[in-house]
Amino acid sequence: MQETLNAVSISVRHLVEHVFRSGSIDVKHHLVQSLQEGTKAHQRVQGKYGELDRREVYVKSEIMLDDLLITVDGRCDGLLLESDEEDAPPMVDEIKSTSGDISSITEHSFPVHWAQAMFYAYMYAKEHAEPRMRIQLTYVQTESEEERRFRRESAFAELELFVYEIAEQYALYARMLKHHEKQRDESIERLQFPYDAYRAGQRKLAGAVYKTIEEGQKLFARAPTGIGKTISTTFPAVKAIGTGMLQRFFYLTARTTTRAAAEDALLLMDAKGLMLHAVTITAKDKICFQAETRCEKEHCPYADGYYDRINPAIMDLLANETIMTRAVIEQYAKKHQVCPFEFSLDASYAADAVICDYNYIFDPVISLKRQYNEGKKRTALLVDEAHNLVDRGREMFSAELTKSAFLSLQRELKGKQEAGYRSAKAINDYFIAMRKAYGDETHMVEKSLPTDLVALVQSFVQTAEQVLGSSVEPASELLLEAYFAAQSFIRTAKLFNDRYVVFTELSRSEVRLKLLCIDPSEQLQAMGKGYRAHIYFSATLSPVSFYMDMLGGGEQDYTLSVPSPFAKEQLSVSIEPLSTRYQDRERSYEPIARLIKQATEQRIGNYMAFFPSYAYMEAVHEAYIKLLQSESESVTKEAATVLLQSKIMTEEEREQFLAAFEEGGKRPVLAFAIMGGIFSEGIDLVGDRLIGVIITGVGLPQLGVERNAIKDYFNGIGKNGYDYAYVYPGMNKVLQAGGRLIRSEDDSGSLTLIDDRYLQPMYARLLPEEWK
Repeated sequence: MQETLNAVSISVRHLVEHVFRSGSIDVKHHLVQSLQEGTKAHQRVQGKYGELDRREVYVKSEIMLDDLLITVDGRCDGLLLESDEEDAPPMVDEIKSTSGDISSITEHSFPVHWAQAMFYAYMYAKEHAEPRMRIQLTYVQTESEEERRFRRESAFAELELFVYEIAEQYALYARMLKHHEKQRDESIERLQFPYDAYRAGQRKLAGAVYKTIEEGQKLFARAPTGIGKTISTTFPAVKAIGTGMLQRFFYLTARTTTRAAAEDALLLMDAKGLMLHAVTITAKDKICFQAETRCEKEHCPYADGYYDRINPAIMDLLANETIMTRAVIEQYAKKHQVCPFEFSLDASYAADAVICDYNYIFDPVISLKRQYNEGKKRTALLVDEAHNLVDRGREMFSAELTKSAFLSLQRELKGKQEAGYRSAKAINDYFIAMRKAYGDETHMVEKSLPTDLVALVQSFVQTAEQVLGSSVEPASELLLEAYFAAQSFIRTAKLFNDRYVVFTELSRSEVRLKLLCIDPSEQLQAMGKGYRAHIYFSATLSPVSFYMDMLGGGEQDYTLSVPSPFAKEQLSVSIEPLSTRYQDRERSYEPIARLIKQATEQRIGNYMAFFPSYAYMEAVHEAYIKLLQSESESVTKEAATVLLQSKIMTEEEREQFLAAFEEGGKRPVLAFAIMGGIFSEGIDLVGDRLIGVIITGVGLPQLGVERNAIKDYFNGIGKNGYDYAYVYPGMNKVLQAGGRLIRSEDDSGSLTLIDDRYLQPMYARLLPEEWK
């Protein structure tokens, strides 16, 4: 075999879908998952096969095109060897299921399905020297179980000609990827660490990341602020691609700011000669070009004909760009008139690195569906700010329904769509009966799945799919929202086990029922299964045992705690033993205002004061302003500009808030902000932009029924439920807020902790060494 031979491997389905993509993005098509494999439908059809017939037959073949060797494989749904006709050739059966109108499907509706089946037929015929093959497409309606079949018969020579024509269309793309791969690996081999020297602890973290990838394990790393954890995780992952251990990595994060840090790290390596394809996925509502995000060709020119234009767009992007940030994606999306969100998803499948939200891996609704097991085995997950994944995991695997949504839908469909009206009304009636049965109760926590409600919701989904599939009109927003919620509810109901509770909130006009995931570890573990390595890292991954429990870690997994790279003299920490407990709060407003004033007067500069709630923050802010006014300091030139975080802030307002923290500004800044909010994580105010942080309280989440359910669950399995539900999540917010302060070797500042609980062993042990 020639040394210059390029070899690629791809599944039959992915190859034919790449070549045959056409048409428009249609939200209804996505919603009802039209013509996708349905396991039950497949099994039902396969159950009727004869004794000699075979199901799920694995086939594999090699296609040689000049300098390119394409290895294709897959499983055909059925191989039918029994026939009433004498000497009939074997038949490949390809099964597709739909919840839409099966009568509208014709023999020529979906060329991609014929292509898939003909590939399987060619591969089987080649292996078994069959001169002819029969090909059958079987379509199944999931609810009525009605079946529709189409058949063809082809000689082996016809099949071979067809397969090679399709392979030629894929070859241009495959050759481009192989050319890039060669350039990428050569650039990685030459790539040195992009800074002159490692910071203290950086080499240790980078080495641990590389070893974890090499050994295919999980790593839980506490990497303090300032160590440079982004470059310390991405650089070894890039090197692992160069050695062939990895095909790609995902850099997962919850915030735009940390996404930017990952882009900066890759851009830095790019400037040093790295040639890596990296794609950033931005949320659909943020990147959408339209004023209203409606993914229907009637409403969006970027959705209309999207699949007719996407392959040339991807080729253009990958041939000319390396680090594909939001701005780059938008530029090429406008050039080729394609939806920027779907464009970034399609580009991500060809990328070496993907920067995106946790959802695209862990959320069963949003996760990237075209990843297959072979690819996962050579993929690493770098999970930044991993402490956020606990509550995000709870959200991903929980689902809720509200009475008001189905009442509104019931009213909309009345007299227009009888079946839809009845199914929406049935759910609304269920909630009315529930409200009556519970009397004066406002909250309920139960451990049993409401199976009667699940059945009603399943019926609603089936009806909604028929309405969506048959209607030529754009779907109404109410119907789409109810459908989404119902689908999520059914999906979550299938996961429901002893790690869940049913949480119901009742009022006169509303019922909110939530399948609440108390412990997301099992589901996070399931969604992360198959990936080569998981790297969970954060400045506040403490105590590590808690995060290993909550994120699906095991005894065999690695842990690492890197000491702070900064000198203790850079940070001055003081504790003010004042009670901030709920019953003492009103008495604490003025004393805290005085403590803030004292702290900010010791050294003139920019400060941030963090609070556990908006109400507490606003009360102390008011007391602080009154204190300034009483001492007649509000108009002096030295007085600070006082900022107050509001509950709802636009992106522009956030930027203005942070822009006030100028280095060497005319007036110092004192900002009142929320622990666990947008200004307590992921922001970088280096040098004199921030010289002091004041933290009021220990960050405990507000007492409530949901948090108490979490506490009771962990008490029940032998853990300290109060710590798991309240203390650890609260102290994480404290550590994150305090971490805004010392960001570089040249920073210095003061940290004031206001709460007498910081002197108690239970809380003191959770403070980092550099704070003690």
